[in-house]
Amino acid sequence: MADKGTRQKRRRGPAGGPHGMMPGEKAKDFGGTMKTLISYLRPHGIAVSVVFLFAIASTVFSIVSPTILGDATDEVVKGLMSPAGIDFSALLDILILLIVLYALSFLFSTIQGYIMAGVSQKVTYELRRAMSEKMDRLPLKYFDSKTHGEIQSRVVNDIETVNQTLSQSLTQIITSITMIIGILVMMIRINLLMTVTALIVLPLSMLVIRLIIGKTQRHFKAQQKYLGEVNSHVEEMYTGHTIVKAFNREEASEEVFDEYNEKLYESAWKSQFLSGLMMPLTNFIGNLAYVAVCILGGHLALNGSITIGNIQAFIQYVRSFNQPVSQVANVANLLQSTAAAAERVFELLDEEEEVSDQKADGTPALSRENLRGSVGFEHVGFGYEEELIIKDFNFQVQPGQRVAIVGPTGAGKTTIVKLLLRFYELNQGRITVDGNDIRDYSRKELRGMFGMVLQDTWLFNGTVRDNIRYGKMDATDEEVVEAAKAAHIHHFIMTQPKGYDMEISEEADNISQGQKQLLTIARAILADTPIMILDEATSSVDTRTEALIQQAMANLMKDRTSFIIAHRLSTIRDADWILVMNHGDIIEQGTHRQLLEENGFYANLYNSQFAED
Repeated sequence: MADKGTRQKRRRGPAGGPHGMMPGEKAKDFGGTMKTLISYLRPHGIAVSVVFLFAIASTVFSIVSPTILGDATDEVVKGLMSPAGIDFSALLDILILLIVLYALSFLFSTIQGYIMAGVSQKVTYELRRAMSEKMDRLPLKYFDSKTHGEIQSRVVNDIETVNQTLSQSLTQIITSITMIIGILVMMIRINLLMTVTALIVLPLSMLVIRLIIGKTQRHFKAQQKYLGEVNSHVEEMYTGHTIVKAFNREEASEEVFDEYNEKLYESAWKSQFLSGLMMPLTNFIGNLAYVAVCILGGHLALNGSITIGNIQAFIQYVRSFNQPVSQVANVANLLQSTAAAAERVFELLDEEEEVSDQKADGTPALSRENLRGSVGFEHVGFGYEEELIIKDFNFQVQPGQRVAIVGPTGAGKTTIVKLLLRFYELNQGRITVDGNDIRDYSRKELRGMFGMVLQDTWLFNGTVRDNIRYGKMDATDEEVVEAAKAAHIHHFIMTQPKGYDMEISEEADNISQGQKQLLTIARAILADTPIMILDEATSSVDTRTEALIQQAMANLMKDRTSFIIAHRLSTIRDADWILVMNHGDIIEQGTHRQLLEENGFYANLYNSQFAED
């Protein structure tokens, strides 16, 4: 549980993990990444096979067409030189055949495009679902070490890059390779010498393509990296736009954005320019071959070695030959970009997950039925890295007891609560509920035992009723109303024009902080869990609202085991037991009166707050 300051530093520090890849670094394992990506296509093997067959058929029909058109030209030339004139019947047959070939090529191309679009969307859907399910299984420490923009970039941008490649580039590879082979065969069939002349410049094209691909990959990698940085900054600034304005930090925010945006611009500009340079360069080299073929073809035609129709067909093939070569080069470039994106996706999917819920002896996890609510800490030790924050923590909470945990910032108060919910695993010791190790419960069962009211209230964009019902999705409207009444928020709700159908805005900024807190208390009351956690629940409200919240919290904690974390010590005077923590240890414990009489650490904290008040 890194504190907010630590998380903020992480956001501003050098990008780490997958986003920490340097701009000049290529995909770590291109072959392995592409192999993994292809494995997602295997369940759609039949559809992909049909796509490949149709792509080849469409290309073959397209390749044969120039030869048929050359035959039509020869028929016209022969008719012009013959006293009998042009044989329009034969010419019509050739033209009909040509139209049929073009139509078949279009049909097969359309069908394979339709099928491949469906396959690519299914694979993309599966990847998104896999990432969504993976994030549900990732430990909280993963999200503490990554910004929202980093994760969002992987789920949205990287998967969309993969989608574009699957929907367009795979079939383009097949059609381009088929076209290159087919065109070569047809060119050799027409004239070997002209074919050799046309291919002399091919090695030069390959050299140019290889040089460009080598330079563009690092820029594509940097583009994905800085896109995540921009997303993260925009999300952060939008979420905290009120604070940014309040502290007149707009210019500073713009400077940071400009820095990230400039890096994104530079990497995107270079990657797009260099990849876009490939086509005109290969076209220029191809035009050199085109000029040489035209000169040689004219010479051969004068010698009677080749017909005008064959020259026309050959020139079309030469012009067409450059296109698939350039497409293969572009696709090779895109595959590098795709490998970089897919690698980042698979890195997330390969992240270490939460420890399994399965018990060590293989027996089923315990149920929370008939739970009494006693909680025990036995020699608990925990640290985020090697240094322990919680050291040899021991305490027993009886059913229905209200236990307050107090201490300065960084003492380990919130960490204790997060360990209860198994957001993190213990380094040593164990925590028990009703005498059973919490690791013997499934996380779903364990977290279902606890209701939570946090300092950072979370409400989603929806109605008041839906936000309260989030604590118990099958609750009736009557149960929702009763929970709202117990939380002292019913009156406020009924004063709104739409009552319980009032829409909470996306940022929940159309209600006050106190009202948000009361709604979260209503949600916790509705959940009706045997153990309750209240973490700084009254730290952000005024005194009058605090009194309302205190009444609501009293209703919430009735007959429940409760953990209360508070900075305002006046709010925990009536707690059954108070634990005073500092540097991960319990340094004092007792009732409010006992601790004041001891005149120790707690008394100093309490008196300092009373003096401030």
